[in-house]
Amino acid sequence: MPEMVEVVIDSVRVSLMSAQRVVVLRQTELERYLPIWVGPFEAESITVALQEVEISRPMTHDLLKNLFPLFNAKILQVEIVALKEDVYYGNIVAETEAKIINLDARPSDAIALAVRAHVPILVSQAVMDEAGIVPEKNLQGEDTSEPDEKLASGSEAQPGDEKRLDVFEDFLKKLGNDQSDKEKPRP
Repeated sequence: MPEMVEVVIDSVRVSLMSAQRVVVLRQTELERYLPIWVGPFEAESITVALQEVEISRPMTHDLLKNLFPLFNAKILQVEIVALKEDVYYGNIVAETEAKIINLDARPSDAIALAVRAHVPILVSQAVMDEAGIVPEKNLQGEDTSEPDEKLASGSEAQPGDEKRLDVFEDFLKKLGNDQSDKEKPRP
């Protein structure tokens, strides 16, 4: 089994370049981040669970979480196990009758389930090494030792958040330029 590192959800953001959402995962032992692009419905599902919003009917991820106990299974953790051709691959690890089951899943679905089941989110060390982002040294010198609970819960941005998230500016600009190149009509 590959070496895994634990992460937490730092924030769920809206791209200014497109309608896409970004879930920003933060490694627990280091100041390293992993941005994962997700669809708007998955982002909403994650945010609703982070904010512990009561809804009258179960959403799809609530339904999935409720199915595990019916089959005498327990969700142990979710994992982001690979990155191939800019696509992340996820895994839901469950236990049933002393047997470990690995279920292939999109990372966005696995994360939405992890928030509801209150289980750890793990990322392959190889994925973090390939796609993780470390803030520049001048940003690391700032006091970021305490996570911003309001950001983690999906609340509105607070003053000072911009400096902490400047590390993603180049990433988003590059992505925006790549996207605009694809959308240009050919002569």
